[in-house]
Amino acid sequence: MAIPRRIPVRFEDVFPAGAFVLGVEAANDYDKVKANAPDPQERDPNTGERVWAVRVLDPDPAARQAELKVKVAAAVQPVLPEAMPGTPFRPVQFEGLTITPWVDINGKFPKQGYALRAVGLRQVGPLRRTGAAA
Repeated sequence: MAIPRRIPVRFEDVFPAGAFVLGVEAANDYDKVKANAPDPQERDPNTGERVWAVRVLDPDPAARQAELKVKVAAAVQPVLPEAMPGTPFRPVQFEGLTITPWVDINGKFPKQGYALRAVGLRQVGPLRRTGAAA
């Protein structure tokens, strides 16, 4: 069966209400950290590039969790989009978004989850407010 490990998904399907960047940091490789390696940053197994963890806020009220991480492989740390005027919110859209399902069998009950990866991120155009102004 030729099912890819990383399954391509549309940004709109994962984040129907959009997404906001909270921050970005180097994603560490657990085994390298444990071994006290001089450069513990995770590398993408397909490209060899450094992996960055982008903290994201999902404003969808039906979302299972409000904050999550999307990993981005890039030679340098991704540049965050600018905040919307007068707010701390940085709207973002991920390009080349993929999802990788996983199962954690450690612990009393196995749990299923998924990991999100993207090839890049970009600023979203101006957002429009809906509703009547008072």
